[in-house]
Amino acid sequence: MKNKQFIQFFLLILTLSYVKLAHADSASDTNKPFPPFHIIGNLYYVGTAYQADYLFVTPQGDILINSGFASDVPSIKANVEKLGFKWSDIKILLISHAHIDHAGGSALVKQETGAKYMVMDADVSTIESGGKTDFQYGNDPSMLYTPTQVDRVLHDGDEVKLGNVVLVAHLTPGHTKGCTTWTTTESENGKNYHVVIVGSPYVIPEYKLVGNTTYPNIAQDYEHTFQVLKSLPCDIFLGAHGSYFNLDQKYALLDKSKTNPFIDPKGYQDFIASQEQTFRKQLHAQEEKEQSK
Repeated sequence: MKNKQFIQFFLLILTLSYVKLAHADSASDTNKPFPPFHIIGNLYYVGTAYQADYLFVTPQGDILINSGFASDVPSIKANVEKLGFKWSDIKILLISHAHIDHAGGSALVKQETGAKYMVMDADVSTIESGGKTDFQYGNDPSMLYTPTQVDRVLHDGDEVKLGNVVLVAHLTPGHTKGCTTWTTTESENGKNYHVVIVGSPYVIPEYKLVGNTTYPNIAQDYEHTFQVLKSLPCDIFLGAHGSYFNLDQKYALLDKSKTNPFIDPKGYQDFIASQEQTFRKQLHAQEEKEQSK
C-alpha cells in the first residue's frame, strides 16, 4: 500500500513539474526561435517553436495575436521586421488566453507599439491582475506577469476589424475562463479559405473538473468549447501552440508542396476529437474518484 501511494505521489510530482516547465519563462528548447513565414493572404507566423504568434498585415496597420512570454517579445519583434514589416505598425493586440506564455509580453508590446489591447471579458480580470485571479495559477508566483490594462473588452461573437481583415472572437472556455478561438477568411489564388486559430481545448492534468470551487462550471465550459470548435468550418488549421497543428512538418513542406500545407481540415477535426476524448477520460476518472469517496 505504501509503495502504491509513493508511486502515485511520484507521478503527481512529475505531472506538476511538466506543466510548470511548459509555462516557464525561460529560453528552453521549447522556446527556441522559429523562422517567420507567410501562411496565407494577410496572415504571417511570427512566433517561436513553442508558442504561436500571428501577424495580420493591412494597409491601415497590423494585428498581433499573442505576445508570448515577456522574454519572447524581442524575438517576435525581430520576426516581424525580418518579414519586412514595422513593429510600430501594430495597432491591435489580441490573445488566445490569459496564461503567461501567451499574454506575459503584452505590457511590453503595448509599451513599444501603442497597440490597443482587446481581451475576452472572462479573461480581463486575469490580464489586469497579471495572472493573480487565474483560477488555477493565481497563487503561483512563477505564473504571474506584468498587469496590463485592457482597452476593449470583447464578448463572444464580437468582431475585430482593421483594414481588410475581420476577425471573429469565439468564447471557448475551460483552459481559461475567457479562452478565445479566432476565425477569419483569407484568400489564395482566387479562393477563400476559413482560418481557425484555436485558443486551447487542452485539459491540463491537474485541472479539477469535478467540485472545482474556484471554477464551478469548468466541465460545462469545456463541453461548450468542443461544441463550438466542432461547429466551425476550418480550412487553415492553426492554434496557440505549434504542436497543435504540426508546425514543424508543415513549415518544412512550404516550398515542396503544390498546395498550402496549412490547409488541413482533417487535421483540425482529428485534433479536436483527440482533445475531447482526453477531456472525457479525465472527467470520467475524476467523477469515479468522487463517487468512491
